Order: sequence, then structure tokens, then C-alpha cells
Amino acid sequence: METTKQKQDLAAKAERAAAGEDLTAPVPEQFHRQPYSFVRRGDRLTARRQKAWDTYAPTHVLDLPRKISDTSVAEGAVFDQQALYGRTDAPLIVEIGSGLGEAIVNRATQVPEANFLAVEVYTPGIADLLLKMGQAGVENVRVAQANAPELLDNLLEESSVDELWVFFPDPWHKARHHKRRLVSPAFADKVARVLKPGGVWRLATDWEEYALVMREVLDAHPDFINAHAGENTTDEDPVGGWAPRWEGRVITSFERKAGEAGRRAHDLTYIRR
Repeated sequence: METTKQKQDLAAKAERAAAGEDLTAPVPEQFHRQPYSFVRRGDRLTARRQKAWDTYAPTHVLDLPRKISDTSVAEGAVFDQQALYGRTDAPLIVEIGSGLGEAIVNRATQVPEANFLAVEVYTPGIADLLLKMGQAGVENVRVAQANAPELLDNLLEESSVDELWVFFPDPWHKARHHKRRLVSPAFADKVARVLKPGGVWRLATDWEEYALVMREVLDAHPDFINAHAGENTTDEDPVGGWAPRWEGRVITSFERKAGEAGRRAHDLTYIRR
């Protein structure tokens, strides 16, 4: 009969495999400290997505040094905007969890003077983003297939990002999975490191309980100011602080499905001190 420790070890191994790790490689100590905020699913591509991947991935998906998995980012990775975008004087906007690319491709067409970095782990999602990018003729988007916390630690330089988005991250709504949630005090520390003073962090979720957690985490963080503190209060929620819907955030297919299920989006905007 399996012991609790054996069950925990098996669960940890399954999590590592789902995240794309090589289970034959030794695991650095830091990989045990924080659960993944994602689980990798099927990476099989349709013919249309495969064509988009073959066409655009060589030039638009970053070739990152890996440490243990195909989504890890090794220390010493370099983000060279001149080599990637052909310019270094443009604002840098980063989206964590770009999904199918609807939001970032739409915004990149509206703001061609900015450099955009999409961070996503799912290959089909990246392929769909590349397809949209090609159809729109967008040239100012690059993609990192990477675990976001490692990317913030090991790729992006301190005070290098003008704006960062986290739209509709996995809510991990079961209590036993809350430790997997992306937005946490530790993650906020990482975002604070890469955002410039005055930089903007935009968040949105359709899970009210997670929205309240996001607000609690960031309101308590010394490096962030709620841009809408005290606004949009109600009798049930006298704290408020909810941002109006940002015009740059398009309604994605994911948000549309959430609305059909009766869940409305909650927006938050924080400024780096």
C-alpha cells in the first residue's frame, strides 16, 4: 500500500511531466519551491496551425536557453530588443498567458510604436497567435514559450517593462489548488522587479473570488498603487478599487464563454511606485 510520501512523489512527478520536464534529469532545488501555475495539454497542431508555426516560429518565437524543461528559462538568458525588434527605444509591453493571441495581436496593430512580448506555454495557442499575427501583418510581437516566473527572473532586466498584462489566468478554483495560482505575493515581487517606476500592471479575471485575492495581494504590496483606489464601491464591497474595462482589452472567445456562463470580468490596474 502506498504511503502518503509515495503518493506525493508520484503527484509531483506527474506535475513535472505535465509541465514538459525531462524526468530523467536532476531537479534543481528551486524547482521544488513553487508549484506550476499551468498543466501542459496536447501540443498536436492542426494543418493550419502547423503552417503558421513553420512560417513564423523561426523568426518570432524566442530561442531560449532551457534548464530542465522545455518551458524553463536558464539563468543568463538575454533579451536583446535590438536583435528581436530592430529597435531599443520603444516601450515594452508584456502579456503573461497570451492564450490564442487575441488581445496582444489586436493591441499590437493599434500601437505599432511599441514592442510586444507574448508569454505562453501551450504550443497550439502560440501557433494560433502566430497565425493571427501573420494575417494582421503585425511585426512588433515576439513570443516566449516559457514559465512566467522564470522568465521574469532570468530573461527580463530590472525596470525594463513599461506595461504588463495578466488577463484571465487559470483560477484554480478548488481550494487544494490555490497554491498554483499565478498572482501571489511572490509573483508580485517578480513583476515589481521588471516594471519601470510608473509602469502599469493590468489584470482581469472572471472569477470573483480570485479577483478579491488579486486585489488583496496587490493592495498590500509596497511597490504597487491601485490606480482606482476607492472607486466603484458597493454596499457589499465598500473597498472597491476596480478598474473600468480597459479599451485596449478586446473581448476574447474565452471571456465571451465566461459571460455566457454568468461570470463577469473584474479589472484591476496597478502602478509601480
